[in-house]
Amino acid sequence: MKPLIDFRTDTVTRPTAEMLAAMQAATQGDDSRDGDPTVIKLEALAAARTGKEAGLYMPSGTMTNLVAVLAHTSRAGEVLLERGAHMLNTELGGLAAVAGVFYKAIPGSRGAMDETALREAVRPMTRNNFGTALICMETTHNGAGGAVLPLAHMQMVHELARRHGIPVHTDGARLFNAAVALGVSAADIARHTDSVGFCVSKGLSAPVGSVLCGSRDFIERARPFRRMVGGNMRQAGSIAAAGIVALETMVDRLAEDHATAKRLAAGLHAVDPSLVDPSGIETNIVRISVRASGRDALQWSEDFRARGVAVSPGDSTSLRFVTHRHVSAADVDHAIASCREIWNRRAA
Repeated sequence: MKPLIDFRTDTVTRPTAEMLAAMQAATQGDDSRDGDPTVIKLEALAAARTGKEAGLYMPSGTMTNLVAVLAHTSRAGEVLLERGAHMLNTELGGLAAVAGVFYKAIPGSRGAMDETALREAVRPMTRNNFGTALICMETTHNGAGGAVLPLAHMQMVHELARRHGIPVHTDGARLFNAAVALGVSAADIARHTDSVGFCVSKGLSAPVGSVLCGSRDFIERARPFRRMVGGNMRQAGSIAAAGIVALETMVDRLAEDHATAKRLAAGLHAVDPSLVDPSGIETNIVRISVRASGRDALQWSEDFRARGVAVSPGDSTSLRFVTHRHVSAADVDHAIASCREIWNRRAA
């Protein structure tokens, strides 16, 4: 049986031969106790790539965001973030349930918070409330179809936060996709935030892990919180070794995934313009609307699967396609042809 063409996520990427070789040769120290040399090397490399002083390796991006909130807020105050943010909509309420903070969703466009609404939402601590404890951004923005935050917007948010003495954290799960799309370094983006987390396990193709980067003092505050939420790892050198190879060899090729996504969007637009606007595709995520078809996204995903294409419903009327290095031009053409079949069947 022919394997499914998997557009559900870029976390399905498999490690390269170079990663597997590095994993086999990696050190096996205890990162939870004395530290592991390979993990330490990955953390230092991640910090250097983001222009920060230190890094902290963790199993997942969700944990990275949670630990960042804990370290910044000490379980008190209100967190401001764009209403479509992954942290707010997809991380299962960790902000409130684990980090113990309130949150306020700020309206935005393509993942960028409305400046006026953000300014109005910032408030100081008083005898009746804890005030704003943290502002969060996300780039690329998953819910906005892989949109990249403009650097001018990030600068505005960071400067506003600084004037009020509020730290800023950025969910940069696909930070390097954003950097490639903008034609800048990850450090150019990360200078507009106090902390940033990014995944090595998505388009960069390492099997496991995310790194939280920030000042040395911040990372030292974050370490016990990592332990508290179960993120300390023992012989983590093997998976960290793959992360090092990912950062050293896999960043520039992310542009190929972006080109694949644009090809997909153009083809789907040709099936019907209501599905997607190709001009809005900046990175490797293509969100399409199936509302005009009169059939819900779950039905569409089942129809795609019957044709050998795995794709995730974004909500009841949209699907999310994510391109990665295991998706070829032929795979894209097959997905487009499948979409045309499904659309024409609906029309008939």
